[in-house]
Amino acid sequence: MYNDKTLVCRDCGNEFTFTASEQEFFAEKGFTNEPQRCKACRDAKKGSRSGGSGNRQMFEAVCSACGKVCKVPFEPHNDRPVYCSDCFRK
Repeated sequence: MYNDKTLVCRDCGNEFTFTASEQEFFAEKGFTNEPQRCKACRDAKKGSRSGGSGNRQMFEAVCSACGKVCKVPFEPHNDRPVYCSDCFRK
């Protein structure tokens, strides 16, 4: 139903792919606009919003679902599960 699209980032001007799975995700969430920035520019913009570029303290944890080591932006506690980004999305 969806096909990969090549878009141009409004910040850096580089082309990036808006994949079919990303389009499906956008549709499921009810988003009507296509992304305007590539992943690198989106990440940079997110970093600037949080008050610094990468100054957030990250903590190492083990995913409760798959056992993979990951980094999370909060201090994990043993009484609560922690998930890597892939398992969290599921």
